[in-house]
Amino acid sequence: MFQVKGKWALITGAARGIGYLTAKFMAQQGCNLILHSRDKAHTEKVLEEVQALGVSAAAVAADLNDLDAVKRMLGEIDSMNVPVDIVLNNAGLQIAYRTDYMKTPVSDYEISFRVNTIAPAMICYHFLPGMMQRGSGRILNTTSGIALDVCQAGYSASKAALDKITIDLGSKVQGTDVMINLTDPGWCRTDLGGPQAPNAPESAIPGIVVGVFVDDKKSGRYLGAQHFTGMTLEEAVRKAEMEFDSPY
Repeated sequence: MFQVKGKWALITGAARGIGYLTAKFMAQQGCNLILHSRDKAHTEKVLEEVQALGVSAAAVAADLNDLDAVKRMLGEIDSMNVPVDIVLNNAGLQIAYRTDYMKTPVSDYEISFRVNTIAPAMICYHFLPGMMQRGSGRILNTTSGIALDVCQAGYSASKAALDKITIDLGSKVQGTDVMINLTDPGWCRTDLGGPQAPNAPESAIPGIVVGVFVDDKKSGRYLGAQHFTGMTLEEAVRKAEMEFDSPY
């Protein structure tokens, strides 16, 4: 199992929901954290909580809809002079639910792709070369199981595009200790998922991060967190390595 103690992980959207739970879980494993949100004030609570668990942590801020802000954030992280060995692209945006879907505005696609596709891709491209040079690293891009829903077209299309980028990038590192996979929390009762979602956010742990801990040099997999609900981390890793193969 991949050891994260003492390593540095960037978690986007770490202030609430799945990102918050992910940050707490990773800190419990001894992983140092760079916590992203749109405003540093939003991560004050989780920053204090993870530091209380004995790890080092820092906060960064950027609106992922502003790609120049994303560039500035990446520069700020570089200035910390720490190797980012783990990237958890958790942040995402569901822009609107369009009942009259034939009138879906272009802006739904523009905003969704900037937040859900382009910003995560920029982050991958920024940190992947260092991982490849060091010969070790993990990237998890958060996708969605949404399908056949024309009322959320911008969101679903942007996630499909992120899937494609992840799988294509994964083919370039397949067989190495730099692994890039997809993770899907399932439909959870978060700000994005809404109050009618069938799953508690806690059900996504440990599955949402199992792709960090697998150690079999396989990339491009779709790891649905709900397949691992109720398992220990060790059990989840064994299941992921035995039952979830890469697409190459």
